[in-house]
Amino acid sequence: MIVLLNGQFVPAEQAVVSVFDLSFLYGDGLFETLRVFNGRPFRWGQHMERLQQGAKFLKIPMTFTPECLLDFASQLVARNSMPDSLLRLTLSRGVGIRGYSPKGAESPLLVMSLHPAPALDAHNPPRWRRITSSSRLPAHEPLARFKTCNKLPQILARSEADIVNADEALLLNTNGDVVEASSSNLFWIEKGTICTPPLPSGILPGVTRAVVLEVCSRLGFEAREASVHLEQLRRVEAVFLSLSTVGIAEAISLDGQALAHSPLVAKLGTTYWELLHSETQN
Repeated sequence: MIVLLNGQFVPAEQAVVSVFDLSFLYGDGLFETLRVFNGRPFRWGQHMERLQQGAKFLKIPMTFTPECLLDFASQLVARNSMPDSLLRLTLSRGVGIRGYSPKGAESPLLVMSLHPAPALDAHNPPRWRRITSSSRLPAHEPLARFKTCNKLPQILARSEADIVNADEALLLNTNGDVVEASSSNLFWIEKGTICTPPLPSGILPGVTRAVVLEVCSRLGFEAREASVHLEQLRRVEAVFLSLSTVGIAEAISLDGQALAHSPLVAKLGTTYWELLHSETQN
């Protein structure tokens, strides 16, 4: 496996990061995960916009332009012969002085790596078992807008899911609303309307979330942002999640209780994959 380390292509075993790197020490960095199909990253522009906004918010300089990064990504896909894969891009503040101060961290670190993409059926979205995590996310959290390298609440939530062999874990915010899952955005169908929590509830503005809302518009499905409590979520017409790695995943159960199924989820999933194919064609 070849990875990109600060503009250099090196074997994975030689891609070494300093033990004094601030992302390693404190999670002081950002990352993006993109689906690569037909050798092209899907929705590159939206991922780069979020990365750039996050870097500006954290005051981490971007040492490579989006155009340069896209060229690196294309070369990485070719060198590894992985046209259908997952691309992970990590930006760290780099090495600085001991402690929380960012002083002295003047050489950001950028890493790209590729990973196998899950095998999926475009006409049948994955069907996942969900649980409710005991972790809580702060509502109106500015950092939630970006994919920072500090993901402890999500790690704890996913570990709870792993213990009971569930596929994902839903998280509530400090207002008591169900807002997202450990690695995905939340959607549900209520009275024929596609619903998703509002961004100020403390969720990540997911790229795939935005694509799903686009798909709803294309199909003529009504969509809106709304808040939802756990008991209400158990009674809706369907629940599904969106994430870059698989697109759309439908919920079949929540905390061991079976959930309702809607054919609209499969329609959304199929249209999502059609869009993915069309936008990544050579």
